[in-house]
Amino acid sequence: MLEKGLVDKQARGMEVSSPHSHYSRPKGLFVFPFIVIAFMMIFGSAKAIKAVEKTFPFCPGEKLTFQIRWSFIPAGEVVLEIPPIESVNGVKSYHFVMIAKTYPLIDLIYRIRDRVDAYTDIEMTRSILYKKQNKGKGKRDVIVNFNWEKQEAQYSNFGRKTKPIAILPGSFDPFSIFYAFRLHDLKENAEVEAPVTDGKKCVVGKAKVIKREKIRVASGTYDTYLVEPDLKHIGGVFKKTKDAKIRIWVTADTKRIPVKVESRVVVGSFVGELISAEGIGRNDVRPTVISK
Repeated sequence: MLEKGLVDKQARGMEVSSPHSHYSRPKGLFVFPFIVIAFMMIFGSAKAIKAVEKTFPFCPGEKLTFQIRWSFIPAGEVVLEIPPIESVNGVKSYHFVMIAKTYPLIDLIYRIRDRVDAYTDIEMTRSILYKKQNKGKGKRDVIVNFNWEKQEAQYSNFGRKTKPIAILPGSFDPFSIFYAFRLHDLKENAEVEAPVTDGKKCVVGKAKVIKREKIRVASGTYDTYLVEPDLKHIGGVFKKTKDAKIRIWVTADTKRIPVKVESRVVVGSFVGELISAEGIGRNDVRPTVISK
């Protein structure tokens, strides 16, 4: 059975940080990892749901693999994975991993070898630690440490630290916000919001559930919700592109898995489609596939 429910009330966006701070600006032709992160940064709910109150739609062992196309060219793959529960800074934590890489042909144009590690408390109420490594053309070694006693986050790149910034209660990092979002039901025409920080800036962003529709991708035909995030807090190619838009289709069941991501920016059109899903929820239950 498909489940429907209410989402949080919409509220005004907020921003906490220097007006000159900004998010990382993607460069090159292969920007899907940044599209994913843009979605994760601004699409979730500020209202925490504790584990004792709701069964999570994901668990360790889940692995989602997406193929990315730049225009009509297969460009690479992005894998989202949940390793076993572990302890971080003495806190029992979920561990979320994203690995992105371009195919050999695209490597000749712009090589990407990215890894993101995000950690939240076991009840999914806030972020504990965030790491991002870029070993391709644009090298980075980013760490964002969260100090919840002071309600601050501190960004560093290759060990060079910036001044800590104030963050909102219940803030998530740009990656774990995606998993926090999956705890909430959706409905057509609803708006959702979330506090999120990358260590440079803390914002409350918004996204709108446009409609419910059936779509076909490489792994099958799915009943989905189409979601469009507000991009006003996102820089890079999104800021440079007039009427830039990201569209995300997530399954209209309790798993709320993204099956397609689409964006059109100045460097071209990008589409990511789910090609395999493993370890989905308890007992390896699959998202609702209408047909294959």
